[in-house]
Amino acid sequence: MDMMLGPEPETNTADFDEKPIKMEDPIDEKPPDPKDEAAEQKKNEILKACKTRDFAALRTLAASPGGFLTDTIRQQAWPLLLGIPPPSDTKPEEEEEEKEEEKEEEEKEEEKEDWKSLPPHKDESQVQLDVNRAFVYYPNDQNDTQLSHSKTLLSTLIIRTLRHHPYLSYFQGYHDICQVLLLTLPSALQPAALAHLSLLRIRDFMLPNLHPAIAQLRLLPDILRSSDPELWQHLSSTEPFFALSGTLTMYAHDITSLGEITRLFDVLLARDPVFSLYLFAAIVRSRRGELLDIPEDEPEMLHSVLSKLPQPLDLEGLISQAVELEREYPPEGLRGWGRGISRWSVLKTGRGEGVYRQGLEEGREAFEKQVRELEWRERVTRIGKVVRRNRGVVRGVGFAVLVAVVGVVVRRFVHHQPGYGGYGERGGMLEYVMGLVGRGWVR
Repeated sequence: MDMMLGPEPETNTADFDEKPIKMEDPIDEKPPDPKDEAAEQKKNEILKACKTRDFAALRTLAASPGGFLTDTIRQQAWPLLLGIPPPSDTKPEEEEEEKEEEKEEEEKEEEKEDWKSLPPHKDESQVQLDVNRAFVYYPNDQNDTQLSHSKTLLSTLIIRTLRHHPYLSYFQGYHDICQVLLLTLPSALQPAALAHLSLLRIRDFMLPNLHPAIAQLRLLPDILRSSDPELWQHLSSTEPFFALSGTLTMYAHDITSLGEITRLFDVLLARDPVFSLYLFAAIVRSRRGELLDIPEDEPEMLHSVLSKLPQPLDLEGLISQAVELEREYPPEGLRGWGRGISRWSVLKTGRGEGVYRQGLEEGREAFEKQVRELEWRERVTRIGKVVRRNRGVVRGVGFAVLVAVVGVVVRRFVHHQPGYGGYGERGGMLEYVMGLVGRGWVR
C-alpha cells in the first residue's frame, strides 16, 4: 500500500552561508538501514527466480520472513506458481516455451467463449448468498458504491469460473479464496489463476462430496502422532473436523487481515497442497500447553478451542515450524497416506515441481478419475450395507462365492479404468472392498 507523505520541509539556504560545512561533518546522512537493504536484496532474488522459473528458490523465498513482500511482486510470482506465466515474461527454454504456449492457447480459447451465454451453474444461488457476505474485514476503506462494485466483480469471477467448468462443485468459503485473488492480482490474470487454483490445488474440495476433504483431515492426527505423541494421545477422542474451515479455504475464512492472508498465500501457492495440513499441525502444537490443560474427556471443549486460530497469530513462526514438520515427517511416511489418500488427490498429483507445469486438462482428467472412484466407493459401501443386513442369507450362499463375485466385479471395474490405482497404492480397490465385506461378514 502506498503511503501518503507530507510536503517536504522548506530548505533555509541562509543556514549554509552562516555555518560552513566541514568535510568531516556528516551532511545530514543516515547510515543505510540493514532491513531496507535486506528487503531490496530479497526482492531482486524473487524477481530473478520468477524470470528464470527457479521454483526451488521461490519455495524457499516464500517460506522466509515476509514471503514475497509486496503485491507487485506477487503479481509476478503467483501466476508462475499456478502455472500461468505473466504475458510479459520471457521463456528461456524451447521445451518450456512450447508448454507455456499450449497453456496460453488453452486460456485464450476459454476467454473467447462468452461466459454469460453458458448454462447457469447449479450452485449460483449459493454463490450469491456468500458474495453478499463478502468483504467484511477488508478492504475497509470502501464506500457503499465501491463495495457493491467489488461484490459484482467477485460474483462475476466465481460464476465465470464455474460456468466454464460446470463439473466443479462450489463450497462455502470458496468466495473467501477468490476474494484474495481479486484484491491481489490484475483483472486479466484472475480468471486463469482461479481456474488453475481450483483444478490443481483445491480440486479435492470441489468434488461431489466431502469424502476427499475428510480424508485429508485424517492426516492431521498422523502428523501429530509422529511429531508429538503425548499431544496426539490427548486429542485422540477429538475428530479433526476443527481444521476443516482453515484447510478448506486456505485459511482465507479465518484470517481477517489482508496483509497476513496474502503473505500466507505466498507459501501455500509455493509449496505442495499438503503443506496446509502441516501448517495446521503447527498451529495445534503452538497451543500445546493450553490444550493439555483441558481434560481429554471433554472433546467439545477441545474442538471449540482448536476451531479458532490463536490470537495474535505468529504467522512467520508457524510457517517456519510447518516447514520443519514437513521435512521431518514427510507425507509418504504418514499412516493414512497410502490407503487413505487417492492417487488422484491433489495431495499426490501436486507433489513436487510438476504441479507448476500442469494444465487445466490434466486437472480435469484427475477430477474425473476421482469422481469415478467416489462413485465406485459409494456402490461398494451399499454392498457392504446389504451384506450386513443379510448376513444369514450370505452365509447360506457361502462366503467363497461372495468373494469370487466381488472379485470379478472389482477387477472388471479396474480393467476399464486404465492406470487406476484406487484407494491407496498398497492393495488398491480390491483390498478396500474385501475389507468392507469382511467387516460386514463378522458383525
